[in-house]
Amino acid sequence: MTKQQNIIESVIVLIIVSLMVLVGNHVGFHNNMVEALPGMGILLLLCVAGVATNMFVFKKIPSVLFVITYGVIVTVPGFPLAETVNAAVAKVHFLALTTPILAYAGVAIGKDLDTFKKSGWRIVVVSLFVMISTYIASAAIAQGVLKFMGDI
Repeated sequence: MTKQQNIIESVIVLIIVSLMVLVGNHVGFHNNMVEALPGMGILLLLCVAGVATNMFVFKKIPSVLFVITYGVIVTVPGFPLAETVNAAVAKVHFLALTTPILAYAGVAIGKDLDTFKKSGWRIVVVSLFVMISTYIASAAIAQGVLKFMGDI
C-alpha cells in the first residue's frame, strides 16, 4: 500500500469513528448533533493532521503524540482561535469519544486472545501497576496544577 492509500484509509476510518461519536454524543448525552458537528470536525482535523505527520514526517513516533500536541497548541490561551475551538469541542462529550476507542480495544484484544492467554497472570499484575501508577501520577499533577492556579 502506498502512503496516499494509507492516509485515505485512515481518513475514512476517522470519519466513521467521528460519525459514531456524534451519534453516541446525541444518544447518550442528548447533545444536538448539528451543534456538536463543528467540534467533531475540529477533532477530526487534528487527528488527520497527526496521522499525516506520522506517515510523512516522523514515522517512528506514534500519531497520538502529534494529535495531542496539535490539540494543545490550538486550545492554549493566547492562540488566536483558542476560545472558538474550546467552545466548539466542549459540545462533544468526552465519554462519547471513548466508546469507539474502547470498542476497538476490545476487538483488538479479542482478535489476539491466544497471545493474551499466553501472557498469563503476569500481564494482569503489570496492567494493575500501570493503571494505578497512571492514576496516582495524574492525580498528583492535577493537584499541583490546581494548587498553582489557586483553585484549591
